Amino acid sequence: MDFEIYCDESGLEALNDPRQPQFFTIGGIWMPKDFRPHFKERINQIKKSYGVHGELKWNKISPRFLDLYRDLIVYFFETPQLRFRVIVVDSKTVNSDYFHGDKELGFYKFYYQLLHHWIYDFNNYFIFLDQKVNRDKGRLKDLQQCLDLSNLFSDIPILQALPSTDSPGIQLADVLTGMVHAKFNNSIQSAAKKQLILEAEETFLGSPIRHTPKSEEKFNVFKINLQGGW
Repeated sequence: MDFEIYCDESGLEALNDPRQPQFFTIGGIWMPKDFRPHFKERINQIKKSYGVHGELKWNKISPRFLDLYRDLIVYFFETPQLRFRVIVVDSKTVNSDYFHGDKELGFYKFYYQLLHHWIYDFNNYFIFLDQKVNRDKGRLKDLQQCLDLSNLFSDIPILQALPSTDSPGIQLADVLTGMVHAKFNNSIQSAAKKQLILEAEETFLGSPIRHTPKSEEKFNVFKINLQGGW
């Protein structure tokens, strides 16, 4: 079966600036490839109903647009074709020695951890990351090759960067990844964002946003333990 994955990150500044919030997050939306036209149409309908034409982002949530983002969250949780996985990394435990002093390499190793564990045999995965400037121009090709080599009975025909403005999938990943980032860092100042998180927790998750079992398939949160141990 063919699947598409749309990814985004939140709080990467923490890798270079100790004054930033402690945790950063990398998340992705999984969907069947043939579902994309339906997904795109529904996202556009939601935006149109509120007179919005621009990009959906966690940082744009405000009281004025709370109902729009509420509809977006409800659509995600009530649509069985959509799944979300996010990894949470404590920047205080990231030792540059792990990555031979190359933090950009480390960043893509975390991306590997996000993707690898939800790539299953006998499927094809088309992966799209939010566009960013890399010092090493071969990072995406290297990530694609590593995923291919470690998943011998699946295939990664495409792994490429897209502008988030052109991708509703990346925009939804931004909103959900930002939600988890804000929750783990306890950094929610906006009343609208607090309300959105509370409604997601009470209506759909049944508990506060936190690390979930590996078996959780709808809203999977993996907090990496870089210190090892049980």
